[in-house]
Amino acid sequence: MTTTNEVRAIGQTAALPVTSARSLVPTTIPEPVPGPHDLLVEVRAVSVNPVDVKLRGGSEPDGGVRVLGFDASGTVRAVGDAVTLFAPGDEVFYAGAIDRPGSNAERQLVDERIVGRKPSTMSHTEAAALPLTAITAWESLFDKLRIAPDATGTLLIVGGAGGVGSIAIQLVRTLLPGVRVIATASRPESEAWVRDLGAHDVVDHHGDLAAQVLDVAPDGIEWILTTNSAGQLPAYEQVLRPFGQIVAIDDPEQVDVVLLKSKAITWHWEFMFARSLHGAADLAEQHRILDEVADLVDIGRIRGTATTVLRPITAETLREAHRLVESGRVIGKVVLTDEPAA
Repeated sequence: MTTTNEVRAIGQTAALPVTSARSLVPTTIPEPVPGPHDLLVEVRAVSVNPVDVKLRGGSEPDGGVRVLGFDASGTVRAVGDAVTLFAPGDEVFYAGAIDRPGSNAERQLVDERIVGRKPSTMSHTEAAALPLTAITAWESLFDKLRIAPDATGTLLIVGGAGGVGSIAIQLVRTLLPGVRVIATASRPESEAWVRDLGAHDVVDHHGDLAAQVLDVAPDGIEWILTTNSAGQLPAYEQVLRPFGQIVAIDDPEQVDVVLLKSKAITWHWEFMFARSLHGAADLAEQHRILDEVADLVDIGRIRGTATTVLRPITAETLREAHRLVESGRVIGKVVLTDEPAA
């Protein structure tokens, strides 16, 4: 039982492997009180991302219990006195902020400026799969690579069947009709997934990546969105045309960008938490992105990416979700939900 000023949560108390029953444990936390721009959200569904796995296994909590979780869909229960975008009762979805308590709790505070309206055609379960990956893909394509709506050329998406790749393929096919998509996939089921999402060509990132890309694009390509950069720069340099661009969302230990100089290739980092972590002046851009994604979902241009659903949200199911994501073999997204099965 929780008291009236406590909410249930699932917390991390130490950096532990997911096989340990102590890696993620049931706990209670004080009921959050909204600040000026905060929404207090009753969480109905969450999804697990690589950042959850990285923090759980490799980063010690800074004292006490840390609540992870960087995707959620739920209902607004209270708002801060400066909130203008939402009201109690609104259904919302969001990725949250890396420097605040996460979504693995009954109720969570989140700044309204990084929250979008939940797509009306989706359940909370379906919606929870989208925010982090949609923002990451959108910022990669439009803020970093700056691909224009009338652009022509070829984009390689390394990790096409993952959460970010699954959204990026759809955004390109929906908003960038002149751009050809080559996606990487290493298994028959992941190849089928990315082709169904709209990839024009598929190559195997476990093989000779450069040779495969140049086989389908002999003149080279203009852009790369990579979820796995370690050891790949020689291949990227080989397939990119002069003045090409790369945007990376992973955390390689080392990047030797000198390899890219002779072709004047540009390297970008994408980190969707940068805006909230550093209080960017355009913080509300993530609200706009999520609302646009919701619109695309509701008109049938973007489909959901939840492929594995675990019920209910408990420490046990959360550990299982972490295990699945940690395996590196997930297609789409793993979602945990308290909504009943349809």
